[in-house]
Amino acid sequence: MLETQMYDCPYCGEPVETLLDLSAGDQQYIEDCQVCCRPIVFDLRTDGREWTLDVHAEDD
Repeated sequence: MLETQMYDCPYCGEPVETLLDLSAGDQQYIEDCQVCCRPIVFDLRTDGREWTLDVHAEDD
């Protein structure tokens, strides 16, 4: 189950789109911003149907 989601980079504030894999359950991972290349922490919580995504700077 893949979902696309827009988020605002916590560093540069630019809107960016990411692809979420809901089939893997709860996840926390780091991806670089596609605009400013700084590391963003993604915290994905899901039960397979409902999900929430929190993004924050690596030093938060």
